[in-house]
Amino acid sequence: MTSGAARRNTVDVVVVGGGPNGLMLACELALGGVRPVVLERRAEPSDEPRSNGLVGQVVRVVDRRGLHEALSGRPGPPRPNNGYFMFAALPLDLSMVADSPVHTLPVPELTTVRVLERRANDLGADIRRGHEFTGLAQDEDGVTLTVDSPAGTYELRARYVVGADSAHSPVRKAVGIGFPGVTHDRTTSRTAHVALPADWIDPATGALTVPGHGPIRPFLPIRTAHGGFSYAPLPGHPPLVTTVEWDAPETDGPMTLAEMRASVSRVLRADVPLGPPPGACPHALRRINGGNTRVADRYRDGRVFLVGDAAHVFAAGGTGLNIGMQDAVNLGWKLAAAVNGGADVLDTYEAERRPAADRAVTYARAQAALLAPGDDVTGLRLLFGELLAQPGVTRAIADLVAGADVRYPVAEDAHPLAGLLAPDLDLRTPDGVVRLADLARKARPLLIDLTGTGGLRADGVEVVRATVDSDTVDVTEATDVTALLLRPDSHVAWASSDAHPDQDALRAAARHWFGAPGSA
Repeated sequence: MTSGAARRNTVDVVVVGGGPNGLMLACELALGGVRPVVLERRAEPSDEPRSNGLVGQVVRVVDRRGLHEALSGRPGPPRPNNGYFMFAALPLDLSMVADSPVHTLPVPELTTVRVLERRANDLGADIRRGHEFTGLAQDEDGVTLTVDSPAGTYELRARYVVGADSAHSPVRKAVGIGFPGVTHDRTTSRTAHVALPADWIDPATGALTVPGHGPIRPFLPIRTAHGGFSYAPLPGHPPLVTTVEWDAPETDGPMTLAEMRASVSRVLRADVPLGPPPGACPHALRRINGGNTRVADRYRDGRVFLVGDAAHVFAAGGTGLNIGMQDAVNLGWKLAAAVNGGADVLDTYEAERRPAADRAVTYARAQAALLAPGDDVTGLRLLFGELLAQPGVTRAIADLVAGADVRYPVAEDAHPLAGLLAPDLDLRTPDGVVRLADLARKARPLLIDLTGTGGLRADGVEVVRATVDSDTVDVTEATDVTALLLRPDSHVAWASSDAHPDQDALRAAARHWFGAPGSA
């Protein structure tokens, strides 16, 4: 392109933002037969330490796209956390839950971006680094974007645009979507990669034993009368320590290791000799005053959509990517269908994903209330701790942590699995045992026929005839299922437990979600 001159192209979908959410969306669009353009203002992925991993249903989702091994760096499918987790610095004993919904995948955000960018490139996405979105105008037929690039400014015409461009989203602002919510100014959080005394680390449990305070389990935050503290020995990185304090005077100037030491001392009432972190990798050393809880007025304005932080922000214990990346997976196949002439189900995007954000806001606010200072909160925590000794309460909180309690809207008489992410099943087929997660990798509609008679079919939907291999998987939630119709995002569109499922209901569900055959 010529510097200073305008260049005008027409593409199907432009994704603004090349972080995990935007790149996940690019992968989903490419799987749906659409070659998206991704505009990312940074010339290279940011090496600033940000999120430290994935928590919740998103771990199962990336497994369904064949990404789990690349992200985790180890073979095999994800396994649920059946031990301890935390809710508001209270222990959550997941061993009480028969089928724990909580999955965790410790992986730095930079690694997540690199893995997703490599996959998007392999699938044919057009990723334009160093290209910054500066404005848009939309009409009935499409959207015209203005883009600044190293070679000059150009215009790009698209049928649809998606803002995956952070909480400060220029796309959201350009279309005038409000971002109501609250800003909390009571807290100051500090985070740093550090070196810790080797003899303070228990080799058996990994706990950090602080003289004058006691052992602190890795990855499990604690609350004291003076603030919060967590210690995270992430694989391949120096330990990451974080403090939270309330109502502290705002500090000017750059964050320092000495400031981190002083904050730890105030919170734990004990001195911890934090040293500079070893190694050459980028190290965290940051201070954040306050925080935001906000959800966009709407997720769509005409042909413009929002995903991830552009649509919602909250502090909820590492679950931000759980919501944002699932936004991308939900929207991707629907946009691809709209582009390719399939069923128009774009209006279901906000209807399905806003409740997930609302639940995450509930999660964030409940934790903030239980972490606040004061004797009254301490009393509430004692009572809440007693409640967490009950398996039913632990199950409910575990579902909230994982996002497993979000069910997409379905009819009142729908099967209990309809609207949920499909269960993890091993299926015995004529060709051997196959994981349902592996069948979902192509992001296509699937009909899993478990009737044993082989008579089910839906136009334009791939059919897998199988039985559940109960010897290799816990099938508690699907023991009596005889048929599952799966959307490309692996959510259950329709299901039956009848020996002879209703074929008309099956075909109606397929037409609703995937359109009539030959409509593309």
